[in-house]
Amino acid sequence: MDVLRSASELDLPDWMIGAGFVRNKVWDHLHGYTDAHRGADIDLIYFDPDSTDEQVEKRYERKLSEKMDEDWSVTNQVRMHEEHGDAPYRDSEDALAYWPETATCVAVRIGKQGKLELIAPHGIDDLVNLVVRPGPLHTKPEEARARIAEKRWLERWPKLKVIGI
Repeated sequence: MDVLRSASELDLPDWMIGAGFVRNKVWDHLHGYTDAHRGADIDLIYFDPDSTDEQVEKRYERKLSEKMDEDWSVTNQVRMHEEHGDAPYRDSEDALAYWPETATCVAVRIGKQGKLELIAPHGIDDLVNLVVRPGPLHTKPEEARARIAEKRWLERWPKLKVIGI
């Protein structure tokens, strides 16, 4: 909750935290792990068509790192489609839908009424059933294969089932 509160204080438009922050916690829980390992970084995404300067994102990362000693990755999804060769994204949820694996296409934020909101454009079935499969909109399944190996997912979470990769 501290991570979400810190992100919320930036008051970024259409923000959410996803990828390993959510996925790893769920997989750790389903494997019975109680350690606090989160992964390499905390992926905070937002959607602001009025500010596409990457340096702004770096300032947000520094501000968050000063507040919490964590490795933050902050990206405005307005420009990320260019990096991935996709059509322009409509909003953060649309961008999230293009991430490499369905279990990674899950994010959370504190909504306007102060309640947690789960964003999962492809649902959470794969996440909670320990299934790793390519996201339906991600056009490079070889990236998912490389991520599984590089991040050693099958060693850390041996109950994972890899499908279609």
